[in-house]
Amino acid sequence: MMHKEVASNRQAFYNYEILDTFEAGIQLQGTEVKSLRNGKCVLGDSYVEIQENIPVIKLMSIPPYAFGNIHNHEEKRPRKLLLHKEEILRIQKMIEQKGYTAIPLSLYFKKGLVKLKIGIGKGKKLHDKRSTIKERDLSREAQRAMKGD
Repeated sequence: MMHKEVASNRQAFYNYEILDTFEAGIQLQGTEVKSLRNGKCVLGDSYVEIQENIPVIKLMSIPPYAFGNIHNHEEKRPRKLLLHKEEILRIQKMIEQKGYTAIPLSLYFKKGLVKLKIGIGKGKKLHDKRSTIKERDLSREAQRAMKGD
């Protein structure tokens, strides 16, 4: 089954070592869904926080719907995530450890519903980022060499 991806956080894979992923529903208003269907969303600076056992995504930017009226939504309001209780407890337990954080990886439509892929990750140090770049360049060189033969 194909999913229509609206936005992805490619920078997350560069800045974090992703250890586990979860799929969550997201509580939205009508104009937010219309804006997402137009492909407008920025996950860049957003993060997931658990407040009173309720996961919330903060700083996710969904621009106002172009044809909306005065009841249009706020662009960067906190939005509740819909997860099972066991998943919430697992995420909470993981992010309470020092250095771990929950970050959104991608936002997509699945069977007409908006879903958010959350990753639990540990921040990379500068030398880890450099080694990632080096490995990527080496694999590209190897691919080019094999293609040239």
